[in-house]
Amino acid sequence: MPSTSEHASQSRDGRSPFLPPRWFVVTFWHGHRTLVRVTRGRLGLWRPKADRWGALWLTTTGRRSGRSRQVLVGYFDDGDDLVTMAMNGWGAPEPAWWLNLQANPVATVHTRDGVRRMRAHRAAGAERERLWARWREIDKHLDAYASRRPNETAVVVFEPVTAAGAAARPSAAGAAAGLSAGGA
Repeated sequence: MPSTSEHASQSRDGRSPFLPPRWFVVTFWHGHRTLVRVTRGRLGLWRPKADRWGALWLTTTGRRSGRSRQVLVGYFDDGDDLVTMAMNGWGAPEPAWWLNLQANPVATVHTRDGVRRMRAHRAAGAERERLWARWREIDKHLDAYASRRPNETAVVVFEPVTAAGAAARPSAAGAAAGLSAGGA
């Protein structure tokens, strides 16, 4: 169920924000993914700025196939963590990459700054509210877009994984366990 901050069907300026048709969004994703693959990440990935999200290349393990799956997602930095949303272009279904992360939270993240192993967890409570507020600073239409989805949009946090394979912070193990319990 969407949180109270996600109930607004209009943006802060009172108008419904423009969202391109689904066919356009999917076509753009395919083109963007091709650009990143062909250039091996030299083009199509960018760092986030104070007022803009960045783009990263995420590799997950398929929950049914066990094969590597790649997707481009928007993100922002939160200290050493990277934060994104499981939004699927604001469409109703949960994105496959998020379902994959719920089955196996360890993933590879490729940004303009390099490649890192990360462990994902779903933000909840005060952490989710803080990170949602940060996304709202970046995208003034966030609440209006989120209101188009039938379920709460998961805020996904990627924490660095140490060489030993454990999350860099002790809290990550407990948070990662919340993936299956707090699923999409």
